Amino acid sequence: MKKSFLMAFAMLFLIGLNAQETPSEEASQSTTIETEYSQEEMMALVRAYMDSVTQTLNFETGVVQLQNDLATLTVPDGFKYLNGKDSEMVLTDLWGNPPSEEASLGMLFPEESGPSDFDGYAINITYSEEGYIDDSDAKDIDYDDLLLTMQEDARIGSEQRIEMGYEPIEMVGWASAPFYDEANKKLHWAKELKFGDSPENTLNYNIRVLGRKGYLNLNVIGEMKVFSEVQSNIDNILPSVAFNEGNRYADFNPDLDQVAAYGIGGLIAGKVLAKAGILAKIGIVLAKFWKVILLGLVGFGASIKKFFFGTKTEEKTPTEPTA
Repeated sequence: MKKSFLMAFAMLFLIGLNAQETPSEEASQSTTIETEYSQEEMMALVRAYMDSVTQTLNFETGVVQLQNDLATLTVPDGFKYLNGKDSEMVLTDLWGNPPSEEASLGMLFPEESGPSDFDGYAINITYSEEGYIDDSDAKDIDYDDLLLTMQEDARIGSEQRIEMGYEPIEMVGWASAPFYDEANKKLHWAKELKFGDSPENTLNYNIRVLGRKGYLNLNVIGEMKVFSEVQSNIDNILPSVAFNEGNRYADFNPDLDQVAAYGIGGLIAGKVLAKAGILAKIGIVLAKFWKVILLGLVGFGASIKKFFFGTKTEEKTPTEPTA
């Protein structure tokens, strides 16, 4: 998904650059920018910009405290950590995702890669404070049945996406069936998704660490081709993060703390999203989505233009698109 967004943006940007600019008298006497670019040249421009931004990021190793001592991350061997603020910038400004209600607590990258590595992957860390998850249903879940339910939910959701003008989505199946470590209160599973006519399927690898008032999400962002590498590192990643004392699953106080409306099965299936009113909520988010993307493209395009071609003495300030 990262690659497809950046390719589309590069094409829009380069077309817009040549179509919208009116050359000044001085510019007309100078060398003009070519109007045709190969796909490789466009991607090279985008990669160069992303590489320049990546060089400004401060990656960390060792022990990191997440969200005011909520949890501790011991950066696993072979990985590096990017703080939450910079991770938000990567997710929204570089990769084109709309802002999320759950702010990133940081991202893990393999130590030899980074945000501009289109063929790599990253693990985004967030926290959902939706209540204590009762795990008593974990042993009774039939994951084959659950898969069928989730595929049907995805089919219905895909029809709604198409009606809203988005590409369809299909849940192909489990890339890795759910596994719940009851002793350590950690759950992980992987889904294989197909977006539209994309030749490469998308990996959705989910890790959940249960706590007193909610859970930590570690979500792998990448394509299916990175699945074997992620799977080979999973035993290294799982023990790297844990809630601190006072926030642990064992610290739950039934007299004080809220219990979530779903258990392990609902957490995997995402049934919390199917409750009454969610379709209206999705509609509101999507209505705002276009404005967010348009504003993002204006800023992103201006940054790339400035980076590669410098600034003119007079530039028009882009107007905000109407909603």
